[in-house]
Amino acid sequence: MREKVEAALEKIRPHLRRDGGDVELVEITAEGVVRVRLTGACKGCPMSRLTLRNGVEKVVLKEVPEVVAVEAVQDDAPTASTSCCPSA
Repeated sequence: MREKVEAALEKIRPHLRRDGGDVELVEITAEGVVRVRLTGACKGCPMSRLTLRNGVEKVVLKEVPEVVAVEAVQDDAPTASTSCCPSA
């Protein structure tokens, strides 16, 4: 399943990278929950929750039916970005 999830993330990465962000696969639980970390401009961005749900989760759930949810994991100290989501 990991390969399928990585392939799905590759489909969303160009959109995230266009705005200076990215997504990293952290783990897939036995229950089918995918845990990801938003990085770059997406890390700490006020729109990151929307990006996760309407971008990353939507693509992963469509491409990998075995996945039941996508969750973001946070680092201890989020960084603010002045250039996140300029096209939003």
